[in-house]
Amino acid sequence: MPVKNRFAELHDDITVWRRDLHEHPEILFETHRTSATVAEKLRAFGCDEVVDGIGRTGVVGVIKGNATKSGKVIGLRADMDALPIHEQTGVEYASKTPNAMHACGHDGHTAMLLGAAQYLAETRNFDGTVVVIFQPAEEGGGGGREMCKDGMMDRWGIQEVYGMHNWPGMPAGSFAIRPGPFFAATDLLEIEVEGLGGHAAKPHETIDTMVVTAQMITALQTIVSRNADPIGNIVVSITSIESSSRAFNVIPQRVNLLGTVRTLSNDLRDLAEKRVTEICEGIAATFGATAKVNYIRNYPVMVNHEEQTEFAADVARGISGQCDEAPLVMGGEDFAFMLEERPGAYILVGNGDTAMVHHPMYNFNDDVIPVGCSWWAGIAEQRMPMG
Repeated sequence: MPVKNRFAELHDDITVWRRDLHEHPEILFETHRTSATVAEKLRAFGCDEVVDGIGRTGVVGVIKGNATKSGKVIGLRADMDALPIHEQTGVEYASKTPNAMHACGHDGHTAMLLGAAQYLAETRNFDGTVVVIFQPAEEGGGGGREMCKDGMMDRWGIQEVYGMHNWPGMPAGSFAIRPGPFFAATDLLEIEVEGLGGHAAKPHETIDTMVVTAQMITALQTIVSRNADPIGNIVVSITSIESSSRAFNVIPQRVNLLGTVRTLSNDLRDLAEKRVTEICEGIAATFGATAKVNYIRNYPVMVNHEEQTEFAADVARGISGQCDEAPLVMGGEDFAFMLEERPGAYILVGNGDTAMVHHPMYNFNDDVIPVGCSWWAGIAEQRMPMG
């Protein structure tokens, strides 16, 4: 597999960085050690500018090419945060932090972008400026949104932005991508059902919130089966039920539900919000109860831009020989916020036959490191070639 020779030379070093990050996972915006490590390495590489504290704990490094006449500025983004999962891999470099682990490979993403940054700072074989972006809180905290709110795109004049994620089940070092909607919008549901509690032996004297809740959960599935276009992509899931009573013989006064809605278009997103509210309030009213619905718009649909997607695929083909069409993904990705502000693309790189992400047995495949580094370096050098 043709990768840049420099990354074969750096492979062992980058692996050490990756495993150090794996041993010391940090969640959401609490990436203090990780961010400090990243900033220290970027400065040691000789980046022209290194700024931390972007989007609370994000880090940005600037690398100018041997020429900057083109005026082009390309952003390359990796995520740094871990997940609140207790690791069960048993590897010697397993997490030293209870109930925190790099179960999604962000340690690998960060290490690979650091490797690319070292190479780009050494060679500077491009006409323009590379901005390397290390983002916290991808796993639900919206770190990408926070970095954009901090004015990152305008501050460094970023014109295009590119991201990457490892993908278990794809052959190690292979690539896949697709233009247009790619990862789903991930909205959150909070539903509070209020009835009239009482003794379970006298249901006629109550307004039974459990019956109301059961009807709601079933009826919410009709959004997918009877409201949305069958060729659309939408998921409605209720994932948590908690009542105001833990007793066997009490009908609870209140029930709280949590859930998520995943959609791949804004039209479906609007439909889902409208119907969730109508269904919950309507069913509650039918039984004499009330329902309060808090529909939280979280990550938007992540949309790859056509031109940048084809370019990213071309770079991938130059490394692995091919780039497959990726499937639609109903999971979320807050790189979506960056792609709303600037054109760009997000690609998948195969992690091989490993446990799936978000699993306590998952581990990033270090064999992929030279491939990922080569792709990021290729984005910079081929998008901003020397004259």
